[in-house]
Amino acid sequence: MGLDRSRLAALEAVLFMAAEPIGAVELAEILDVTPAEAEGLCSELASLFEGRGVQVTRVAGGYQVATRPEYGPHVAKLHKPERFRLSRAALETLAIVAYRQPVTRPEIEAIRGVNSDSAVDTLMQYALICEAGRKETPGRPLLYRTTDGFLGHFGLNSVQDLPSIDSIPADEEAVRAEVDQALGGGGAADAQGRDGADRPPASDSSTLDSSDLSEAGGSTPRPFQQEQSA
Repeated sequence: MGLDRSRLAALEAVLFMAAEPIGAVELAEILDVTPAEAEGLCSELASLFEGRGVQVTRVAGGYQVATRPEYGPHVAKLHKPERFRLSRAALETLAIVAYRQPVTRPEIEAIRGVNSDSAVDTLMQYALICEAGRKETPGRPLLYRTTDGFLGHFGLNSVQDLPSIDSIPADEEAVRAEVDQALGGGGAADAQGRDGADRPPASDSSTLDSSDLSEAGGSTPRPFQQEQSA
């Protein structure tokens, strides 16, 4: 019993200090237990955190100590996180990659109907998507997929946690309203021309920061990780 309490305390310290989610295998090596035991310790620690301001969450395939979403506005006042902006073109491209991955630029552009080079480059810059090899077709175009950073930003454990396409409203205004709500009212405004090219983010561009994501059901990591502004 004493050993378990000691390992629980060690787990709490490790997760508290970790800048990124840690998988069960790595936790097992750190705590000198099996991966199954590490997962059990995480579940036990999560139970101990019930009713407190922090929680143990599963994000991007690992475990992390994070603040609870309902306290996001308070944490944001302390940290005042820097924001980065994604244009509507970038958000559309990110959604396509998330649901069709791995996907090539030509496939993205076939869906959007416009050139998407700038949008893809923006998402690569923010490490929301990454290269995932090449497709075995003529020209062997690059494939793209979402990153663990994408999962972390949106509080997802895996891409399987994305909402079903069938559950997304077909009406454009309904979709925009849901995006507005998820982004804390930031608005999914059109920051691009009709030619589809990304332009410098305007004040009405969709804006993501850690406080927005906390309110949307994500959580603010501890230690807090600020994003670089565009």
